[in-house]
Order: sequence, then structure tokens, then C-alpha cells
Amino acid sequence: MVVKIYGPVTGACPQRVMACLFDKEIDFEVETIRLELGEHKRPEFLAKQPFGQVPVVEDGDFRLFESRAIIRYYAAKYADQGTNLLGKTLEERALVDQWLEVEAHNFNELIYTIVFQVVILPRMGQTTDSELVGISEEKLGKVLDIYEEQLSKNSYLAGDSFSLTDLGHLPGIRYLMNEAGKGYLVKDRKNVNAWWENISNRPAWKKVLKLMEKN
Repeated sequence: MVVKIYGPVTGACPQRVMACLFDKEIDFEVETIRLELGEHKRPEFLAKQPFGQVPVVEDGDFRLFESRAIIRYYAAKYADQGTNLLGKTLEERALVDQWLEVEAHNFNELIYTIVFQVVILPRMGQTTDSELVGISEEKLGKVLDIYEEQLSKNSYLAGDSFSLTDLGHLPGIRYLMNEAGKGYLVKDRKNVNAWWENISNRPAWKKVLKLMEKN
């Protein structure tokens, strides 16, 4: 059965899900939801996701939203298929969960603020709050300093194997490096940069980028 993803291919959260499905070798199709047209706030979409946020996945009769919940679900459901993204022991799984929570609560909000201010607002004809961007960059730098230390001891954030936590960072860092023009935050940190070069060259992520090019 083919999984259906509702959301824009260019959206960070849908990209997180697509990267997971590619890594787990799960067939899927994308039903594009155009945020700029407000399609995520229309009744037919709100019936699937009451908060009007993307992505939503449908797997037969099962429906799920929130990208991190989705990737945890598929990593567990297809644990023996494709890449092991959860870890092999209870302790390894706990570390994956720990660092995925770090991504959600310490990293993502800062990335979102920077991209919204630097990329989205100008496209809407609005003014960037440069002071807020500067504060967010400084805070993100401190987070990445912790990553730098962690990655001096391990090849990946949760240990020596690629996992959901590394995968979860891919969309945000791509926006930071490209559209937001803040690549120095990654490149100035040797271990973080090496980690990014590694995870961003994974075949599954390259497949996501190819989908983006078509949209």
C-alpha cells in the first residue's frame, strides 16, 4: 500500500517525513497542499488536521500528523526494512529520542525564526526584524557549540549510527545554508560541518532534493 503525504514538497516538515520514507524504502505519493493559497485552512484539510498544519500522512485507514510522530511511527513499523533509524538497544533508542527532542525544542524554533524573518517575510513584502535575527543566530550558535562537542565524540548526534535525530535536522539546516544565507553557523564548526556534509549526501536526502527541484 502506498503512503500518501499531504503537504508541499518544499516544506521542512514534509521533507522530514519524505526523507524517512525514502530511507525506510517505503513507497509514497505526495498530495500537494498549497500554503500560499490557504489550502491548509480549508474545511477538507482541517478534517484531516484540525490545527491546519502540514504534513498529514494516510496509510490505508490510519491517519497521522506531526512530522516527528510520523517518522517515529514508520521507523518502528518498518524496523527491519531499510536503514535502522531507531537504534538497536533500549539505551540507543533513548538517546535517539533525547536528541530528537533537542532538535524539536532547542534547534527548530531558532531555525524557524531565522528563516521566517530572512526568507518568508521579505517574500510577503514585509520587513525583517534584524535584531531578532541577530539574537536567534547567537542562540543557535550556542546550540551548535553543544553539537560541536557532541560530534567530537560521535559520528552522529545520538552515537555512531545515523538515526532519526540526524534525519530530523536535514530540512532546517538546508534552509539555513541556502535560502537564509547563514551557512557560516555550520561551516565555522569543524565537526558540525563534517556531520552536515555526511548526512546531506545520503541517497535518501538527495531524492528529497530531486523532488524539490520538480516543484
